[in-house]
Amino acid sequence: MLKRKIEQVLLDWKARKKKNSLLIKGARQVGKTFSVEKFGKENYESYIYMNFEKDPKLKNIFAGSLDVEELRKQITLNLPTAELLEGKTLIFLDEIQSCPNARTAIKFLTIDGRYDVIASGSLLGVNYKEVSSYPTGYEDEIEMFSLDFEEFLWANGVRDESIADIKAYIDNGKPIPVAMHDKMMSFLKEYAVIGGMPAVVNSFMQNSDFNEVLRMQRAIINNYQNDIARYAPATDKAKAKACFLSVPRQLAKENKKFQYKMLEKNGSARKYEGSLMWLHDAGIISFCNNLTQPETPLEGNVKEGFFKVYMKDIGLLVAMLEDGSQKDIIDGNLGIYKGAIYENLIATIFIHGGKRLYYYGVDERLEVDFIIRTQGKATGIEVKSTKGKATSLQQAMNAYPKLQGIKLIAGNVGETGRIKTYPLYMAMFL
Repeated sequence: MLKRKIEQVLLDWKARKKKNSLLIKGARQVGKTFSVEKFGKENYESYIYMNFEKDPKLKNIFAGSLDVEELRKQITLNLPTAELLEGKTLIFLDEIQSCPNARTAIKFLTIDGRYDVIASGSLLGVNYKEVSSYPTGYEDEIEMFSLDFEEFLWANGVRDESIADIKAYIDNGKPIPVAMHDKMMSFLKEYAVIGGMPAVVNSFMQNSDFNEVLRMQRAIINNYQNDIARYAPATDKAKAKACFLSVPRQLAKENKKFQYKMLEKNGSARKYEGSLMWLHDAGIISFCNNLTQPETPLEGNVKEGFFKVYMKDIGLLVAMLEDGSQKDIIDGNLGIYKGAIYENLIATIFIHGGKRLYYYGVDERLEVDFIIRTQGKATGIEVKSTKGKATSLQQAMNAYPKLQGIKLIAGNVGETGRIKTYPLYMAMFL
């Protein structure tokens, strides 16, 4: 059974004396339902589960009055085994985007306070027009992702103590022992291929079968395309699919800025930006925004209309490539996708760590892969599959003396001038 960080988040939420309901967003199949069900069954005397996609008839519970006493009657009528015990019940409203009235009812259930409520949905960002009144101020919202790299290490039996030992080498600026470094790089390559979708990770832990990993990942990709066909506005369906399928080609370019002309000859933001935003709101992709200058506050320096697009799960990006790409990554033979894989890998680690993505690019000759805030300062991150020079990062640091610099490589800990060098897997500690 996979250990997930959200388990502690849910326990902390339950421990609050006075709390809002909890809304968990995230793409399909990242483990939302499994994690909440496990939490509910282990921590409540009564656990009530409603999935509005699996059982559409449950929507009738919220079709009339949203008064809590009326909802009590409807719940016990439609779910005969349900027990509503004051202070001891968790109500889990799953795929809530399919029942807008249930989303509105969260406000009244929260005000009433007798039952804890968690809602979850995969397409909350794209299916919102029918909600008559949002429970603003009565729900706390978190986003759940597929397994991050640390959770992947846990799945492989790596203990917290060992992870802390690895982090200590960053803190001390000392090279990591070769055997430890090689093992971590091996885990990182596997993570790049497998990604973090729980079912995929579980399968690999049990069978060590990369072919089955690829089959499962491509099934997820097909499900995403089915969601586009089912939920995207009619005018956006074909465009959203084109944007989605273009991500690997966009990242394979030397200049990884998203270009609408790769979708069609005269492609433009006016035509495609709504479709691209649909994919973002569905939890499938993340934007990495260009900055006018690599200084804090980062969000205040965003350059509108200039961005890169990354898949939120690195394994799904690899599954979108041609057959044989898995072996190329494990063997270190990535061809034109070398930069794409490693950049999206680091982007995945940053996204799962709660960071917004930014980069600094002036032209094709000067582009710093990522700009993040570390210890209150703007820090440029260059991602290299080898020990190549961080020329763009050095130029940016010369122009902006306050900018810190880190180069992430397949090699070991080191330092060149003001630029610190860390192994790629240490991105999890930044």
